[in-house]
Amino acid sequence: MPVRVQTHDFDLTTEIAQLRADTPKVGAVVTFVGTVRDLNEGEHVAEMELEHYPGMTEKALEDIVSQAKSRWDIFDALVIHRVGPLKPLEQIVLVAVTSAHRGEAFLACEFIIDYLKTLAPFWKKEQTPSGARWVDARVSDDQAMKKWDKAH
Repeated sequence: MPVRVQTHDFDLTTEIAQLRADTPKVGAVVTFVGTVRDLNEGEHVAEMELEHYPGMTEKALEDIVSQAKSRWDIFDALVIHRVGPLKPLEQIVLVAVTSAHRGEAFLACEFIIDYLKTLAPFWKKEQTPSGARWVDARVSDDQAMKKWDKAH
């Protein structure tokens, strides 16, 4: 199950084609692409810089994908997360999951992004007109993750 942390952008079509190459049993591919917004907490965002802890971040992502694979009947999953400075509209993260049927793929994809948002060691700093600021964890992300404690 591939996991990549990188500075350069990714091409969704290419990544999906590689993920399902030579796997005719795939009946569903579910993807999530997160992008940089130009507005957050009422302020315009000119740039977001993402930092990570090399080695630890990849391990955390691999663990999250492994948990998803143990909970749902999926064939494979891909997580690509970018780091470094990013502008509004640029892609930050790709989560893609393949399975025989859509239900399993949807659940696994949602689980991966919910856990990634709360457990993977990434830090975000936004450049706004009033200066740079670190982005705090969101309560809604914690709540989204907690629902998986009750499910499956």
